[in-house]
Amino acid sequence: MSNHRTIEIDEAAARFQALANPARLQLFLQLAACCQAPGGACCNPEDARRCVGDLGAGLDLAPSTVSHHLKELRRAGLIRCERRGRFIDCWVDPETLRDLRQWFDVPAGNAEER
Repeated sequence: MSNHRTIEIDEAAARFQALANPARLQLFLQLAACCQAPGGACCNPEDARRCVGDLGAGLDLAPSTVSHHLKELRRAGLIRCERRGRFIDCWVDPETLRDLRQWFDVPAGNAEER
């Protein structure tokens, strides 16, 4: 297996490991909900952004815990964040969702072709 493919597998493993935490998975799904249209089309990019404070609502987590989980999702390359004044917006890049979908679109018996 080439080095390039190993990096892809390592990156995918890091992403899936980040999503293995229930709180992080819930946060990611909230952010990805805008991109659930057929074909993976996303809504208006501005509508896909959510403020960190809003993301924690209903999760029964301290704001510092939400921030920690979002940092882990960002480190894994699953979300992007941007400061806007005193607020921090987060969103899922449509390319990230396409990459994740590709891991499940491999025909049976071709898993080694990654």
